[in-house]
Amino acid sequence: MRKKTFAACALAGTVAWSAGAEQTADSLLVNLESIEVSANRADVKTPVAFTNVSKAKLQRANDGRDMTYLLSMTPSVVVTSDAGAGMGYTSMRVRGTDPTRINVTANGIPLNDGESSIVYWVNMPDLASSTRDVQIQRGAGTSTNGAGAFGASVNMITDAPSDEAYAEISGAYGMYNTNRETIRVGSGLLGNHWSFDARISHMGSDGYIDRASSRLWSYFGQAAYSSRNTNIRFIAFGGKEKTYMAWDYASKEEMEKYGRRYNPCGKYTDDNGNTAFYPNQHDNFEQHHFQLLLSQRLGDKWNLSAALHYTDDYGNYEQYKTSRTLAEYGLTGTDITESDLVRLKFNDNGHGGALINANFRSGRWNVVTGGALNYFHGDHFGQVAWVRNYVGPIDPLQNYYSNTGKKLDGNIFARANFDITEGFSAFGDMQYRGIHYTIKGVSDNWDWNTGSMAALDVDRTWNFFNPKFGLNYEKGAHRTFASWSVAHKEPVRSNFTDGDPNHEPMAERLFDYELGYAFNHPVISAGVNLYYMDYKDQLVVTGQLSDTGNPLSVNVDRSYRTGIELQASFRPWCDWFQWNVNATFSRSRIKNFTEYIYEDEWANPIAIDCGDTPIAFSPDVIVNNSFDFSYKGFEASLQTQYVGKQYMNNAASEETALDAYCVSNLHLNYTLPAIKGVRKITLGLSVYNIFNTKYCNNGYAGAGYKVGADGRPEIYRYAGYAAQAPAHVAGTVLFRF
Repeated sequence: MRKKTFAACALAGTVAWSAGAEQTADSLLVNLESIEVSANRADVKTPVAFTNVSKAKLQRANDGRDMTYLLSMTPSVVVTSDAGAGMGYTSMRVRGTDPTRINVTANGIPLNDGESSIVYWVNMPDLASSTRDVQIQRGAGTSTNGAGAFGASVNMITDAPSDEAYAEISGAYGMYNTNRETIRVGSGLLGNHWSFDARISHMGSDGYIDRASSRLWSYFGQAAYSSRNTNIRFIAFGGKEKTYMAWDYASKEEMEKYGRRYNPCGKYTDDNGNTAFYPNQHDNFEQHHFQLLLSQRLGDKWNLSAALHYTDDYGNYEQYKTSRTLAEYGLTGTDITESDLVRLKFNDNGHGGALINANFRSGRWNVVTGGALNYFHGDHFGQVAWVRNYVGPIDPLQNYYSNTGKKLDGNIFARANFDITEGFSAFGDMQYRGIHYTIKGVSDNWDWNTGSMAALDVDRTWNFFNPKFGLNYEKGAHRTFASWSVAHKEPVRSNFTDGDPNHEPMAERLFDYELGYAFNHPVISAGVNLYYMDYKDQLVVTGQLSDTGNPLSVNVDRSYRTGIELQASFRPWCDWFQWNVNATFSRSRIKNFTEYIYEDEWANPIAIDCGDTPIAFSPDVIVNNSFDFSYKGFEASLQTQYVGKQYMNNAASEETALDAYCVSNLHLNYTLPAIKGVRKITLGLSVYNIFNTKYCNNGYAGAGYKVGADGRPEIYRYAGYAAQAPAHVAGTVLFRF
């Protein structure tokens, strides 16, 4: 692995926080816990659908599972796990939209990869241990930085510095050798201005799926300075992972033959004719984030926030490939034309940027204006490490493809809330975003027409205008809102490198209509949100995966997602019980979908008119239910999620569908009374899938055809399924000093 100089963190970035604390005249400090994120976050006057998840809720079930699983009980969210137990490669979908269309930020700074637009949570393990809270905005949401939000925005705020010194040791252990060990320390306030915090974590799991192991390290550190009007924080966090691949999934036939834990990744036949699995079929990656955040109070009405950021990541996939055509890897000059080989595919990325926001509050007005500029540079190349029975010279780690992606992404925006009358307010949000994206070099796909690796010469520019308008009304316990928003999204890297060569990828457009009502009372609260998301040229997943596990997508002319989101919370006249429930009933459809099926690889396509069809991986029903108990240090939560049937392609093929499933988890925690020298001791036990449901929450689907004896195409379909773990347990312990 290469080394980066520390100066790299000085490259540019984004921000999203401003001082919101009232201060006395003789105060020299700002209470950092009251810092409010105003540039990207919604509040009760913002006419969008959003859910806040507090640190207490995150920590209640934090035994090492990814952030996606800690957010899984929020409305319209479905999570997936390649390894089957919530650690390693995981992802989330919101309202059916895939991860490339979910905008993710930390302290307002974009975390989505500049080219794939995906957040790989495995590169930031145990981030929840350093997260203060999370806001999920569903739909287009407010203007944000980085990738456009086409289904949701996930806005995370990391821990604010503590004004008291502390030390904390926590750990977790569960079935499948799943474990987490975390140490957190903080200096408290030093010299009335300075504070320092740090965390280091080790995590690991053998995975429920065979060989789907994860070995993870992560860290978080911050140095903060505060005065009466100024807050400055330097934050560094990141991780290093080594994960055995499990994204090929298993077919139903393979599961019946070998069991639900079967993992086909790395499978080959050895020299003795026996089935074997390549031991180094690993994803090796490390990622480092650097953020420099400034919040400046400029009198009673103005706050200024600015930031610099830089993200550095580097790693490779090591894969055993069977019966490969050697010419595709630049290996010629021998009588052997096909053989097994080991290849490595590398990413070497840098992503930096800068942002500035100004917040004005006076009388009826609350106005935020700002802008951001981000630059991404990614080198991609592949090497051949070994070839079986190859006769002839081969250079060690011979390169067989190389290309570079560059992306310049800038935006400016102005957003305002205006109180028309008491309780009645108007909202407007205008964003202009410009992107220039290039890919130069050759891809890892062989072009049989030219007899060489496929050339990449992408040079695209997009300019998007994203207006948003809405009205909000509050009176007593009642709140209602209505909004109309426009969002655009550019194609991602795989749309150019792995997409259908007969269809040039286009940018997407979304008109998002939202109408909501909420009632909030100390005993009962309830809410309903209606949405209609009207798409032009939406990039929908096809159900197929690239050979590195990423979902492939294709534009469809017209499509929509519509639904009703219901939420309710019942808190009877006691302090020890609360009942929370939310449900989404939706309909996601492509209008007049045409399915293209190919003979072999991208050859001789045939078209099938399917009419209006469900969008892949978009269940019509999602229900979450939670019974929460709390009494004298004891907490218990019984959580149940039901996810309706999902099709894994856009042709509504029953043979490649994910069955509906219902899963319940039980979380128990007990906090002991403080003892001398120990402020807090908490013991926890979680029982996952307590009713031992056999289910799959992800997979892939494909189709092809062969010409029959009568000269007509005979269509065949295939699918792989991500089996999830049956009932299993994990225990946690925490000591805070």
